[in-house]
Amino acid sequence: MAKETSAYQGGPPVLRRKAAHSNAFFTTLIVLTLCLVALSRWVLPSWKPAVSSPPCSRQRDHRHQYKGEKILWEPCGDVNGKPVECSNITVPMDQFDAENSGDKTFFIPLIRLRGGENATENLLLNPGGPGGSGIEFLFRRGKQLSDIVGDGFHLLSFDPRGINTSTPMASCYPTQKARRNLGDVRDNELVHDSPEVYAWAHNFVQACADTMDEHGAYINTPQTAADMNSILDAVGQEDMVYWGFSYGTILGQTYASLFPDRSKRVIIDGVANNFVWYGDFLDTEQFTDTENVLEGFFDECIKAGKNCSLSSLADTPKKLHKLVFDYAAGLKEQPISVYVNSTQYGLFDFPSLFYNGIFPALYKPASWYSLAENLAKLLKGNATDAWLAYSDQGWGLEGDGNTFVTANDGMSGPAYWPQSRRALLDDIVAKFNGSLFGPTENGDAYVRQQWKVPRTHNFTQVEGVETAHPLLILSTTYDPICPLVSAKSANRAFEGSRIVEVKGYGHCSVAVSSTCLAKHVREFLYNGTLPDDYTKCEVDGPYFIKPEEDGKVVAQKAFEDPEDEKIHLAQLELARDWDWRTARPMMM
Repeated sequence: MAKETSAYQGGPPVLRRKAAHSNAFFTTLIVLTLCLVALSRWVLPSWKPAVSSPPCSRQRDHRHQYKGEKILWEPCGDVNGKPVECSNITVPMDQFDAENSGDKTFFIPLIRLRGGENATENLLLNPGGPGGSGIEFLFRRGKQLSDIVGDGFHLLSFDPRGINTSTPMASCYPTQKARRNLGDVRDNELVHDSPEVYAWAHNFVQACADTMDEHGAYINTPQTAADMNSILDAVGQEDMVYWGFSYGTILGQTYASLFPDRSKRVIIDGVANNFVWYGDFLDTEQFTDTENVLEGFFDECIKAGKNCSLSSLADTPKKLHKLVFDYAAGLKEQPISVYVNSTQYGLFDFPSLFYNGIFPALYKPASWYSLAENLAKLLKGNATDAWLAYSDQGWGLEGDGNTFVTANDGMSGPAYWPQSRRALLDDIVAKFNGSLFGPTENGDAYVRQQWKVPRTHNFTQVEGVETAHPLLILSTTYDPICPLVSAKSANRAFEGSRIVEVKGYGHCSVAVSSTCLAKHVREFLYNGTLPDDYTKCEVDGPYFIKPEEDGKVVAQKAFEDPEDEKIHLAQLELARDWDWRTARPMMM
């Protein structure tokens, strides 16, 4: 799941800092936003067709309504030559109380990559977050997902209420200037930074409540789950066919619990604990295997030999661990000054290394080759590349949807939390000190403590939910933020569900290549086939792969079946770019 900084932070969890965005991402976001804003001008309430074409479309007269659907679709680009279509719906502010909603609504943009001629159902996708954009996700990785799934399904995604191009977008700042001036707070040191982040959070939570007004209370997962029914109704589909990643597993579990009769094919991948998400104060379970993934990085580095630059500095994983940790301890005492030129210089410190560099890389083993290169140079006395890569890392989430969803979903505010700073500090020190990466959750705790937006749902996860068809649950053995133990909690929650475990490292099954896992996904989607029992799949290939000069991926094993090789290459491409393009780590 992904946490936010003060801008879009996708990937692992974070929350309140200024996000760093690449120029490429901003260009893509601006284009998508202009297209979708234009779409918003022609959408009418409920499912009435649109009456004018968005200026982004080259084919202005090609609006189309498919048989059995209630909305019009508009060409809005392509993914590797395959046309993409966009539409939108409006949903009530409160899906569970029409009278309470009145005329207040949320605008939900939709995007679809159509399957083959025989495709009749839509596979709904959620990339995680909270705060990940389904629009951006399908544009960026639709081809790979289509190759993995096959052409028997249309790939359908959306920006959830309050997220990205949905409106109103969740925000705690009325302007970007306010975000730049007010959104930064130091919160890496649990004890030292406590007074500052405690005082800052007082103002921040008030700004969140004031900026979003009444809509803010309805930006939560149960409402988004109900929105997914509105999407199904709009495309004329009765049964939910769904694949959700990271936070998308919270959404998937919530949907399957609220609407079990429509849950025909639900896959949850990289699973968060729904019992903890809704019913506990702080999720310390999420860090169960984070250090195990880091140790896996050291172990696989030694196995990789010359393909891992760090292996030249030590001959055992234990020695590598000591080298890196000793160096990190020195950064706590004295950060390093880095000077590139008069416009690029700064400090490289412990948070830059561990929270911006190492922690996000644990999500994505495809980045381990470059992480090892940067660490090797760092240990040899050259901090420039590491500073350029990690000094201002963000997860890429736009707005404050992550904050609203996590705080509105869980137990937040004075009714649940002690209000003194000291009482909270004592609690989080005891819990967060259990993991090296626990401090990444520090600021979140103070926001949850003081949250002012009222909780408008009463959802809690229960065990033994019987769905129309049992769920398929996917996990790696060692996931840095959604551990295997959380997948097992989902297995208890849903009757007849089955787990497929990829015997490897990384966040979600798609963090590595496994044709074994892909075959289970296809069998489930097309035929409803589940493994007879708990199943394990191998990873296809090594972790440290030297990038090709032309940037293309190369198969890491031989396949007799060309379709298996196609799936394998798609998985490698997806693993290489498995992030949310929108600020610092959280669950995503």
